[in-house]
Amino acid sequence: MKISALIDKKQVVFDTSKVHDISIPLEFNGDQPNTYGVESASSEAYQTGDFVGDTRKGGGCNFEQLKLTPHCNGTHTECIGHITNKRFRIHEQLKESLIPATLITVHPVNANSSEDSYKPELEKQDFLITKELLEGELTNAAPDFRKALVIRTQPNNDSKKSRNYIENNPPFFSLEAMRYIVSLGVEHILVDLPSVDRLFDDGKLNAHHIFWNIKEESHEATVNSEFQKTITEMIYVEDAIKDGNYLLNLQIAPFQSDASPSRPLLYPIIHKN
Repeated sequence: MKISALIDKKQVVFDTSKVHDISIPLEFNGDQPNTYGVESASSEAYQTGDFVGDTRKGGGCNFEQLKLTPHCNGTHTECIGHITNKRFRIHEQLKESLIPATLITVHPVNANSSEDSYKPELEKQDFLITKELLEGELTNAAPDFRKALVIRTQPNNDSKKSRNYIENNPPFFSLEAMRYIVSLGVEHILVDLPSVDRLFDDGKLNAHHIFWNIKEESHEATVNSEFQKTITEMIYVEDAIKDGNYLLNLQIAPFQSDASPSRPLLYPIIHKN
C-alpha cells in the first residue's frame, strides 16, 4: 500500500510493503542481547493443579509466563521517567505514530583521538560517538527529517542480536555530541548500543540528562524538560538498509512503565514533492 503524507508542507509517498524492522526479536530462553549481566528474559508454561499451559505437555493451549527486564534484554524505548523521581510512563509520553527520520552510519572513535568530553572523565579504552562524527553525517541532512535520528555504528554485524555488553566496551555519546543532537531539534534517538551513556558512569547518565533537559545529577523534571522525547536502544540495522530519509513507526507495548520493549519500523520514502 502506498500512502502520501505532508511533512512541513511537502508531500512524500511511502510504501507500507517495503518496511524495515530494526528491532531485535526477543528470543525467550534463547540467544538475546544483554546489558549489566542481568537475568536473561525467560518464559515458562503456567501451571496450577492439573492445568498446564503447554500443548506439548497435554495442555489445551499455550499459556506462558514471561519474565524480562526491558532496559537490558533487547530493543526497548524509554522516556523521561527513566531518570526522574516522578514515574512518567512511556505509554503516555510517546504520542506520535509516524515520525520523519534520518538514518546515518558512524564509526565511533577512540576517546584519545577526540577533544570531546564526558563525565566521569574519559578512559583510554573508551570509544565515542562525537560531535564531529555527527556533523559529518547531518550537516547537509534534510531538516524536515531530523525529528528522529537512527544511528548505526560500525563495525556492524548480527552479533549485536545476542551480544553480552558487560563483556566488551560499547561506544557511547560524548556530551558535545548529545548537545549537538539537541540543537538539531531531534526528539527521538534510536541506537544499536545498550545506552547513549557509558555503561558504568557512577549512575550520572549525563547524556540522558542533556537530551531530556534535566539538570546534571538531578532527578526532578521542570517545565523546561523535554517530556515528549524518547530514546530507543539495542536496535539492529542491517547493512542493506541505506542511510537516508524514512518515516518511523515506533511501536511499543502499552506498558505503564518508563520503558517498554519496542518494534521500530522504517518506511523508505519513495517520492518527494
